[in-house]
Amino acid sequence: MSKTTTETHVEKLYELFGEYKSAYAAEWERLDECERMYRGDHWRNVPEQNANEPRPITPVIQSTIESVRADLMDQKPEAIIIADDPRYESVAAMLTEIVRENHRRCRFDREYGAMLHDLLVGGYMVQEIGFDPDDNDGLGGAFVRQVDNHAIMFDPLCADIQSSRAIFKFAPYSRDWFKQHYPKVADELEEDGFSVIRAQDDFLNDRAASATGENSLLLIECWQREYDSETRRHSVHMTVMAGKKILETSRKFKPEGYYSHGKYPFIVTPLFTRKGTPLGFGFVDMFKQAQKYSDKLDQIVLKNALMASRNKLLVTHASGFDVNDLRDWSKEVHKGENLNGVTWFPTAPLPGYILAYIENMRKGIKEESGSNDFSRGQTYGGVTAASAIAALQEASSKRSRMVARDVHGAFEEAVRQEIEIEREFSEFPRLVSLRGHAFANGAPREDGAEDNAKGLFSARLMFEVTGLKNRLPLEFVVTVKAQRENRFSLAAHNELMIKLVQLRMISPDIGLEMMLFDGKQQAQAMMAKKAREVQQAQQGQMPMPEQMAMGMG
Repeated sequence: MSKTTTETHVEKLYELFGEYKSAYAAEWERLDECERMYRGDHWRNVPEQNANEPRPITPVIQSTIESVRADLMDQKPEAIIIADDPRYESVAAMLTEIVRENHRRCRFDREYGAMLHDLLVGGYMVQEIGFDPDDNDGLGGAFVRQVDNHAIMFDPLCADIQSSRAIFKFAPYSRDWFKQHYPKVADELEEDGFSVIRAQDDFLNDRAASATGENSLLLIECWQREYDSETRRHSVHMTVMAGKKILETSRKFKPEGYYSHGKYPFIVTPLFTRKGTPLGFGFVDMFKQAQKYSDKLDQIVLKNALMASRNKLLVTHASGFDVNDLRDWSKEVHKGENLNGVTWFPTAPLPGYILAYIENMRKGIKEESGSNDFSRGQTYGGVTAASAIAALQEASSKRSRMVARDVHGAFEEAVRQEIEIEREFSEFPRLVSLRGHAFANGAPREDGAEDNAKGLFSARLMFEVTGLKNRLPLEFVVTVKAQRENRFSLAAHNELMIKLVQLRMISPDIGLEMMLFDGKQQAQAMMAKKAREVQQAQQGQMPMPEQMAMGMG
């Protein structure tokens, strides 16, 4: 593109960014309010004349969100990939390990926790799927990361992000950062007017609030999805901009599209859906009024307690008592003329139903949010069995399980994109360690059979070579299971396996395989080693350990 065309293109992108920014002003204000409610800072809007009044905060919403978040953390998803054709089970097993290694490398457990915070507090979470060529010591690898819902904008006119005119991801950086990463154009970057794109306060984002003025610029990633009517395919392009200049663009180094799957590399998951938008509402939106009223009632109770602790004394001039003399509680005798001019003015106690109403309001927040006592692990009436506790928790955590299904569905969609990215970008083979799985599980293939036998994974294993030497992509099925579970459900599961073994419905080795506990793999490895030693001894290949000891004796 010529310089004039480039400048016109940049102006259009910045104009579209400004349109998105105007539409997102109310959304950013809502997200800020949700964060303040979650952190217990909703008293800041109280008028100054009431500044001396108590401002109690009972973190009902915060504890409720953390309880649901802890429940969802126990159900962190893990991908299991299965091939459509049994001949390629080993490829699917290697791909499962590659995905697991990708998530371990990008610290998906940390990203998952941050996504749950965005989901429960802000109302939606965003996952980004991409490929980092510098990972694995330069071999590269796909990743799944959390995107802060304050730092991304989707088309305000579309409910499906795949129909967006563009998706903008942005973050402020100092000019020194641009000089290090883009030294050729760093001095040409202009003020774009978007260094501070929303109102910040010192309570929420110190980093963004401090990165203002002439020493910082906004780095913008603009993703655009286009449709070709002739080929009937979509292509997605990414442009990096800052200071009204294009720093990078995929249209130059990859004009056919940044990703071959042709989709925006973002997955948005709302908690409580909003019609006409991919965004959602969170627990704070649903229960913030109840939290405010609960704290307001606490304020009334505290004010009444403070007033009751300092009852007023009314003294008339006709009483003849000195007011300052009456204030001195150390004196035993006070001199005056008339006791009828001295009257105590006690504070009337609040009705008892107010305290009960406060407690019922807080219980209502916990019950309606699905964070009741049983879901928190609290039981009554002598319930101590792990299976009974797990059953009560299962019955009381319907809301958490519903959220977990949505999260797992979004994770499955993200893993599908991750597989396609690995198929497209994994040029260098990576050594894979399979968990008790034979490497060459199917018939040898002409393309990639050697890598398969060695346990090396590369993108060519994910294609099938036909008789005409065409490479067809293999199809995989992605299933999701909870990687970790709470100790009560694990104990109940293991109890069931032990009972099945005792009833001889399954063999002990199958029962061990199906049980869940720490050190399981080590136990299986030791049992397999012992079985091999017994088998080799029976075949006469080597003496058993006992026989070796007798021979030495």
